[in-house]
Amino acid sequence: MSRFTWLERRPEGLFVHPGGFFVDPVRPVPLAIVSHGHSDHARPGHREVIATPETCAILAERYGDQAFGRIRPLPIGEAIELGEARVRLEPAGHVLGSAQVVIEWHGMRAVWSGDYKRRPDPTCVPFAFVPCDLWITEATFGLPVFRHPPAEQEIAKLLRVRDANPDRAIVVGAYGLGKSQRLIALLRRAGYDRPIYLHGALLSLCGLYERLGVPLGPVLPATVGERGRSRQDLAGEIVIAPPSALADRWVRRLPDPLAAFASGWMRVKQRAKQRGVELPLVISDHADWDELLATCGEVGAEEVWITHGREEALLHALGLRGIRARPLALAGYEEEAG
Repeated sequence: MSRFTWLERRPEGLFVHPGGFFVDPVRPVPLAIVSHGHSDHARPGHREVIATPETCAILAERYGDQAFGRIRPLPIGEAIELGEARVRLEPAGHVLGSAQVVIEWHGMRAVWSGDYKRRPDPTCVPFAFVPCDLWITEATFGLPVFRHPPAEQEIAKLLRVRDANPDRAIVVGAYGLGKSQRLIALLRRAGYDRPIYLHGALLSLCGLYERLGVPLGPVLPATVGERGRSRQDLAGEIVIAPPSALADRWVRRLPDPLAAFASGWMRVKQRAKQRGVELPLVISDHADWDELLATCGEVGAEEVWITHGREEALLHALGLRGIRARPLALAGYEEEAG
């Protein structure tokens, strides 16, 4: 019998009875703790939201001032009392502002991971190890095939392809929040100091990152035509765009575009082929298979609950390691660009 009956799966999401709040609910609720700003975890319409200051700024930027009744910032590491529960946020290392939700009640500690990664990322605070009794983990890449290479290796590949194709625009599909900014920062760390060109949909969040203290260097809108650059001005340049733009007529305005895509899903060659991607870049903002297994063991939890992702393989592997695990089966979390 589980000791954690005070946590309940509801249609809205995970409900914490002693605190009277939901964590990352998928429907509007009176009180939500939001782990990070991606749209499958941060839905509009809640009466009150608690999140890190950076995530609060991201929510305001993405949804506007009227999307929530109240947005309440909670700095990393600062504990508050909600009903009978004690709550604090710790870094998840996923994107800027992302957090694990640490919930304590009657001597028990449960940790909702949100989405997380264990790799270094120049655009966000690294993952913080939090020992707990219950670990609630994502499993986006919960299959043994998903073992992410070093991101620096993939950036070097991108720069080699760019150097070998001076007459083509290198168009990299990347998720708008987190992945795009991380790509830019990784390119800067690799010594790439030329302007990086952005699809218009990415400009506001990149500007917000800069205002929140994450330097990205020179970035410019990838406008072509009247009032913009000539088509040939972007030959040999790196352009970052939302993944959907790779199949949009927008991309045809660029000089002989070479389609790249930055995602953990690019480990699967068939996915790259289906999207027409010439240059798959295996760069993920999630833990890979080995990191999921390692984290589930390192936190020392008596139980592991698995939320969205590939649950079956992770359940089996944890069972072989003597770790009691079960699927939480929450609905409404989308497959991100990874």
